[in-house]
Amino acid sequence: MKKVWVSKKFSYIFEASPSKDQACFVQSLYAYCSGYMVSTHSLLSRLGGLYSLYCLFETQPFKPPFKIYISLGDLKNLRNIVTEAKVKGVKVVPALVKRMLDRNMFLFGSVDVNEGSAAERLDELTEIQNASIRIASKKLFANTRIEHFTHMDMGMELEVDLLKQKSAEYARAKELAIRAARDMVDVENIKHITENQTLIGDVVEKTAEDWKAQKELFYQQTGIDIVKEVQEKSSPNNKWLKSRMAMKTSVRN
Repeated sequence: MKKVWVSKKFSYIFEASPSKDQACFVQSLYAYCSGYMVSTHSLLSRLGGLYSLYCLFETQPFKPPFKIYISLGDLKNLRNIVTEAKVKGVKVVPALVKRMLDRNMFLFGSVDVNEGSAAERLDELTEIQNASIRIASKKLFANTRIEHFTHMDMGMELEVDLLKQKSAEYARAKELAIRAARDMVDVENIKHITENQTLIGDVVEKTAEDWKAQKELFYQQTGIDIVKEVQEKSSPNNKWLKSRMAMKTSVRN
């Protein structure tokens, strides 16, 4: 299947990939093929969409590869394709779907292809797959001033609560997807995807707690509580500000 795809030069489609927004480009290709896969057209047409999805994933030049976004609703349609293919004796289909699941090609979400726009699917994809990298890069490396880090509440900066929510939702989606896939193929080899997994939200929360502990240790070792010092200086009733005002008054007089 992959050899036929390459021999027909279909893989050249990636030559049109933009230098920016590559995720949007690839997910648009996936969404177009998924539209055929979940349609009400003939089995042949739906299989064409499935085969195209597989070949697009296998021939993409991106490392790491972009996963195929699929909602739980789309997964039900995929299960129907496998069931119908088995009835009609198309044995390659169950094997292909099992291979795709084994290789963890799918990124499970909640927005259906027919119900959500490409932008909505991409937004959800971005939130789930790149949340930790995006937030950490934006918040931690945008400003390297020591004052910023000593004042920083990492839990708030990294939006830990939101990240925990998103990672928990994704873990739940994967669990539901694996359960649904049991009716299609043998999933024993891919159960590990959902078992004993540490959520990224929990990892980031622990990192934030460790950061807070290290910050407190820094205050103890240096004898300086920078946050308290700044708060005192900014208070209109503090002695430091009053002394500065008195000095300015005496100079003027």
